[in-house]
This record gives sequence, structure tokens and C-alpha cells, in this order.
Amino acid sequence: QVQLVESGGGLVQAGGSLRLSCAASGRTSMGWFRQAPGKEREFVAAINWSGGSTYYTGSVKGRFTISRDNAKNTVYLQMNSLKPEDTAVYYCAAGSVAATPARYNYWGQGTQVTVSS
Repeated sequence: QVQLVESGGGLVQAGGSLRLSCAASGRTSMGWFRQAPGKEREFVAAINWSGGSTYYTGSVKGRFTISRDNAKNTVYLQMNSLKPEDTAVYYCAAGSVAATPARYNYWGQGTQVTVSS
């Protein structure tokens, strides 16, 4: 059983930055997803267990960075140059680096990110 605790969401103006954190109870590959109202859950980024491989969806490449501190069992999502279309509930997930939510075994509770124009 892997427990995930997210933090770091909030309200920011367009062009601003936020950093999300996800503390895990074990070391595993991790991903970030987001879900906007009325839309399906969307893959954002993933990182393998060692941190040596990272993956991004096209719309966030060059703006978001996923990283991990294995000493703290924590994965981060640094989000820069935020846009109103980045507004969503962001979830961390454990167990895979796939872009498909069904490939992940464990999910955090979600944290709201709101970007105002």
C-alpha cells in the first residue's frame, strides 16, 4: 500500500509559478495528472523510480518540470508560465510512468490549481 499526500496548489495569475509536492510512503515511479471540470483526467508528467527518466504531455513541455527527492520520498511538479487552461485539480499517482490513468495503482487526494487571466 502506497499513501500519497499532495500539497502546493493555489491561485496564481497567468504567467506565474507554483510547485506541487507529493509525499509517498514508498519509492516507485510516479505521475501527475489533472482534471478540469467536465473533462477527463489528463496525463501531465511522469518520472521513473530513480529519477533518470521523465515524460511530459506536449502542452506542458518547456513550462513544467517533474523531479524527485528520493531521500524524502517526494515528487515535485514545478509549473512555470502558467496559463488559464492549466486550471484543474492536480493528482499525483504511483506505480507507473504511463499516460493512462488505469496503469496507476495509487492516487492522491488532489490539489486545486487555479490560474487567473
